[in-house]
Amino acid sequence: MDARLNYFGNALAAKVLKHINSANRVLSDSTLPHTTQELVKIRASQINGCGFCTDMHTKDAAHAGETAQRLHLVAAWREATVFTDAERAALELAEQGTRTADAAGGVSDEVWANAAKHFDEDQLAALISLIAVINAYNRINVINQAPAGGYQPGQFG
Repeated sequence: MDARLNYFGNALAAKVLKHINSANRVLSDSTLPHTTQELVKIRASQINGCGFCTDMHTKDAAHAGETAQRLHLVAAWREATVFTDAERAALELAEQGTRTADAAGGVSDEVWANAAKHFDEDQLAALISLIAVINAYNRINVINQAPAGGYQPGQFG
């Protein structure tokens, strides 16, 4: 399988990615726990059917020490006992924030309140932004049919 367009080799796309990547670096440097960030990226990527990002973020998380058990259970986090309450709140916010077209009301007040119990204002801002950024990456890769499986941890810096 080949991507429809050499997105990484296209000058216009490179300019767009430069800005998205800059936003992602700000989020990586935020106080939102790195583990939570990877879990959110994985879950949004699963929902969006983005194999490229699912491959990348599961490998990055494993490389950073995440357990195989937790990685295997991200898609079934509601039934899994291996996630903290804060991680569960972030995963639920990520799901509702990713599925906005499926839910007429967007993110519910209950889901927001639960996330606000676990994260301070800067972390909530990072979480909202992270959900937006990973959804942007997912859409680029899904539309372009970016193939999954070949990513190596740290490949993009």
